[in-house]
Amino acid sequence: MIQVAVVGAGYWGPNLIRNFVSCPDTKLVAVCDKDEKRLKTVLAPYPSVAAVTDFDELMARKDIDAVAIATPVNTHAPLGTAVLNAGKHLLVEKPLAASSEQAAALVKLAREKGLVLCVDHTFIYSGPVQLMKKLVDSGELGDLYYIDSVRINLGLFQHDVNVVWDLAPHDLSIMDHLVGKMPRSLAAFGTSHTGSETELEDVAYLNLDFGGGLLASFHINWLSPVKIRHFIVGGSKKSIVFNDLESVEKLKVYDRGISVAGDVESRRGALVSYRTGDVWSPHIPQSEPLQVMIRHFAECIRDNKTPLTDGESGLRVVRLLEAGQRSIKAQGGRIAF
Repeated sequence: MIQVAVVGAGYWGPNLIRNFVSCPDTKLVAVCDKDEKRLKTVLAPYPSVAAVTDFDELMARKDIDAVAIATPVNTHAPLGTAVLNAGKHLLVEKPLAASSEQAAALVKLAREKGLVLCVDHTFIYSGPVQLMKKLVDSGELGDLYYIDSVRINLGLFQHDVNVVWDLAPHDLSIMDHLVGKMPRSLAAFGTSHTGSETELEDVAYLNLDFGGGLLASFHINWLSPVKIRHFIVGGSKKSIVFNDLESVEKLKVYDRGISVAGDVESRRGALVSYRTGDVWSPHIPQSEPLQVMIRHFAECIRDNKTPLTDGESGLRVVRLLEAGQRSIKAQGGRIAF
């Protein structure tokens, strides 16, 4: 079994703790957090797990193979560097780091040390996204035309990152997984309505251009009175609508679209004809994405494999987040990659 420690017992840490405990391939050895009271509360159901308040003490332990970091993003780089230098495999909560420079340094260090670096882009391990990937790769959708994502709700306001860094990593990682390449450019707009000195944007719009007719747009928002989680992939043959808030039919495949006349004579008449076909909601087996990811992480350590959400994929997402921030500050100036 892979012996694991978790750093951070705040918002996301308890989810990692629960899944490491229940995973048959891992043994949770210790949890580290500065807040001793919080540690006691979180670890109450797990009396055999050590509570550690000193990170350096945790790194000195010889009975730990891997460490999962679930702390604020500005701590990911220094803590992750210490973990890798201690010879331990690393799982990092999204986003990988606070800058592309820091993310690239973590990727480089993990490669030099021969250690597994995995980023907790949990949605990639969900049934709907895995099926979307199969449909895209099989050519079922045809050529990709657009990706349209909406991830909005009321709160939860963060104190260290804006809405882009908080919410966009989910959908940018899904897009990166489906498309498999960086866009050629990005433009973004965002604004803050809290009047805080930090001016962290709470509403933002990102537009990505991949060339070849493929565009992607993302709306992220902490101020919406309703919660929406829509991710749409439009293709020349079929389209997919992923609604994460649906309890049963999370994914629907639409055989609807347009057909464009290809010959000159047809073009003199109707240029576009409409196609209306079936709507298909495929069966998706129920599984907890976080548990799937943790088992995959353990497998990669055991078999020396590259994770599905490796450091390189985490770096690409950070590059997009960073470019989005630069574009917002430049009033929507387009950033080329």
